[in-house]
Amino acid sequence: MEQGQTPQPVVIVLAAGRGERFRASGGALHKLDAPLAGKPVLEHVLDAVRASGLPMHVVRPDPSRPGMGDSIAAGVRATADAPGWLVLPGDLPLVRPETLRAVATALLQGAAQAVVPWWDGHRGHPVGFAHACRDALQDLKGNQGAAPVLSGLSATNCVANITSNDPGCITDIDTLDDLARAEALASRRTQGT
Repeated sequence: MEQGQTPQPVVIVLAAGRGERFRASGGALHKLDAPLAGKPVLEHVLDAVRASGLPMHVVRPDPSRPGMGDSIAAGVRATADAPGWLVLPGDLPLVRPETLRAVATALLQGAAQAVVPWWDGHRGHPVGFAHACRDALQDLKGNQGAAPVLSGLSATNCVANITSNDPGCITDIDTLDDLARAEALASRRTQGT
């Protein structure tokens, strides 16, 4: 970060899941390694984060962290001084850099402790959390992810919902059918339709 620049939230890319549903649907590779539009799913996610200009921390598999909550906690602990975090599952290959920047901007404006993008009535990712959520995020365990933290903030009206024009914020890859839908969306984007 250049001197004088405002510190930016860190994008925590969750790349530690086992991908069991993808394999159960017939996938031969881990879903993050599955090819989509010529490169692995995870590379699309990492490229989007790089293009956003936001700092990132990738949480890789570790047997001591069996669930999504454990992975989020590890990512927050590793970047504990950040002004906030954008939690981004590694299986959303079509999320746009603009979506990441919009969530980060809304989070930095300080009107809420969490920011959630929505597309066409569906809650998307990344979900942004302010630094005030650090302790709650670091305490996460198990498979629930950050849902308990988000639920608690919703109950106190501390969540900002932003409308997104990015279907990629809800296009996750859990099965081979999901991968086929993502491939079709990627193809439409390439063709400009």
